[in-house]
Amino acid sequence: MLLITFILAVGFVSVHLFSRYLPFLDNVPRSRLLSAAGGISVAYVFIHLLPELNKHNEVLDRNIQSGALEFFENHTYIVAMIGLAIFYGLERMVKTSKKKQQEENNLDRASKGVFWIHIFSFFLYNSLIGYLLLHGEQETVTGLVFYFIALAVHFITSDHALREAHKEMYDRVGRWLLAAAILAGWAIGITWKVNENIIAVLFALLAGGVILNVMKEELPEERESNFWAFAAGLAGYTLLLMLA
Repeated sequence: MLLITFILAVGFVSVHLFSRYLPFLDNVPRSRLLSAAGGISVAYVFIHLLPELNKHNEVLDRNIQSGALEFFENHTYIVAMIGLAIFYGLERMVKTSKKKQQEENNLDRASKGVFWIHIFSFFLYNSLIGYLLLHGEQETVTGLVFYFIALAVHFITSDHALREAHKEMYDRVGRWLLAAAILAGWAIGITWKVNENIIAVLFALLAGGVILNVMKEELPEERESNFWAFAAGLAGYTLLLMLA
């Protein structure tokens, strides 16, 4: 099983390093393949991510003894909402910075400071995804493969958005850091099992970020998504998850 998780971690790394060469990312209207990928990501959120979030909520309910941590009892979904708000704030910060750079410096990208904040947040995001290859709810090879498929297509579109925001800085530095984050999270998973309460809270924050990024990138009105390809991806991946 360890070898399988390593292979999938390398697969995630490959997506970050080579997705820039996919020729259909800038197509308008959006390619059927990307619309189907959007359907897969949305199915992952509703069929896998939210039920798993509920399991982490049960972990916190069972383990919390300290009065100082009672806020998290039955409030994992609030933590997920906070995660969504954080990533939404990051997106607004990037757009505001990019607009300011265009007006003041005639540069079509966000500032370097904003770049590092944005990349650091996604470094943590990716590290947790790498860690969950080993310590997530996926207990079978099939479950791991489905986890990989959903997040690989999600990475393709999120990489494209990061490249649009930061241009050559993302290709020169950012994609390498995000690829390294996957391996770092996987390596931490081998050497250290993080307290399940901490993972529950971090997973909730991650879930909020995934939900925002999926809805922002996989359902873009301006790219004229193909509904039938989206629906096929949604239905096909849902069926596979239910049969697994």
